[in-house]
Amino acid sequence: MMNPKSQTRRKLFPGVFFFFFYVLLLLLLCFQLSEATKDSSKGQVKLQNHRLGSSVVFPVSGNVYPLGYYYVLLNIGNPPKLFDLDIDTGSDLTWVQCDAPCNGCTKPRDSQYKPNHNTLPCSHLLCSGLDLPQSKPCDDPEDQCDYEIGYSDHASSVGALVSDEFPLRLENGSTMHPHLTFGCGYDQQNPGPHPPPPTAGILGLGRGKVSISSQLSSLGVTKNVIVHCLSHNGKGFLSIGDELVPSSGVTWTSLALKPPSKNYKTGPAELLFNDKTTGVKGINFIFDSGSSYTYFNAEAYQAVLDLIRKDLKGKPLTDTKEDKSLPVCWKDKKRLKSVHDVKNYFKTITLRFGSQKNGQLFQIPPESYLIITEKGNVCLGILNGTEIGLENYNIIGDVSFQGIMVIYDNEKQRIGWIPSDCDKLPNGYEDDGGDLSEEEAYPRGFGLIGEL
Repeated sequence: MMNPKSQTRRKLFPGVFFFFFYVLLLLLLCFQLSEATKDSSKGQVKLQNHRLGSSVVFPVSGNVYPLGYYYVLLNIGNPPKLFDLDIDTGSDLTWVQCDAPCNGCTKPRDSQYKPNHNTLPCSHLLCSGLDLPQSKPCDDPEDQCDYEIGYSDHASSVGALVSDEFPLRLENGSTMHPHLTFGCGYDQQNPGPHPPPPTAGILGLGRGKVSISSQLSSLGVTKNVIVHCLSHNGKGFLSIGDELVPSSGVTWTSLALKPPSKNYKTGPAELLFNDKTTGVKGINFIFDSGSSYTYFNAEAYQAVLDLIRKDLKGKPLTDTKEDKSLPVCWKDKKRLKSVHDVKNYFKTITLRFGSQKNGQLFQIPPESYLIITEKGNVCLGILNGTEIGLENYNIIGDVSFQGIMVIYDNEKQRIGWIPSDCDKLPNGYEDDGGDLSEEEAYPRGFGLIGEL
């Protein structure tokens, strides 16, 4: 397998043509923005008069098990081409498999993105804003902006930054075609034990400047607020903008601002089990939709596992090592079909942020930390993050997001949540998300960028 760090950077296009196309692109963009401010009769939003006035909503498909991810369909380019992207609040950069040509891509060439003299130079603001530990500095400011991004599950993508149209239908009924920056990934590596996901790439929704939500906010299209609602039944929705945020009933906790982080990291929390303290306190959590499962550090993980096993004494569930789906699994006397068959044997886990009296509670009921495998066993969807190199980091992943609306409010530097029916799309949106084959199961670890 090639090492992307040691390979020669691939030039997507001859540099002599780039300057002229880049100038032309800027002129066309300025003209489009000028026209949008003059006339909204063709469905364009007047940026000055309607700044940050709407949201864009995407149907979501996927599941925690056996797929291991949730994805949206997104059009890119003119004419538009549809790409299925893994939603990831644990990283900033959006990238798609790119026919430059491509090494390690899972999509056929006709389903890959085809660049068209639209790479960005190293001098571009978003190139310097990437701040990726794996990327190399540019020798010349007019060179194309290359990137290398590595994830905590040891997957990686190498490519170049490009800019293209993203046709969007806003929630207020208007349409826009903003030019957004993303990665044209021409070398993908997945050295882990699982096959790579069949999606075309990653939709980066982190806190950095290059994330799609940050770009849409800087262009005045939406507010920098992300909402996702993931269903236990393979559906859900994703929104960029604040129109779907409930006016009441949301539990809010502040994001940790020091030290600065591109991740959605909260302040310290206390770990409760069945509404009683476990003695584990002062742990920070990262909210990451790019993680299939939830990860606790060694202390918190062992405390929870010991309490669960204590509760299971005298119950019909027994440990099983035969099922390798997850590290800790139990079997019943008969094959299990649903978490509801055994949820009464397990207790709710609660994270209490803030003070003991007025803390904000993030509750994780059994159906949001247990998995029923294809062998009919029940497994613990909370894993020991310390064992796999996360050190003292704690991650709340998709398994614990099911059945709740999660709100990443970058405008007010806070995260909120509220129980919701994630099977229903808001405001009459139709689910055209499509399906991916469950035969290509990919129990992905986590989407957090490497070197946290």
